[in-house]
Amino acid sequence: MHYIVQHTFATTVTLSNGVPIESVSKMLGHKDLRTTQHYAKVLDRKVSEDMKTLKDKFSIFEKAKKQIMG
Repeated sequence: MHYIVQHTFATTVTLSNGVPIESVSKMLGHKDLRTTQHYAKVLDRKVSEDMKTLKDKFSIFEKAKKQIMG
């Protein structure tokens, strides 16, 4: 599990800072780009989930604001 966390973190940091996935793959010692792409998919899914959570929070805020303002 620790290995997955390390790779996911490394991928997150590098890809989110514009490092090409091919370079990330080599940095992590992956022989196959598909291995690195797996971690990138995990990242994409997490970002999507986080954005949904944020949207839900804003929705709750807007509903409360409407109740207060009338």
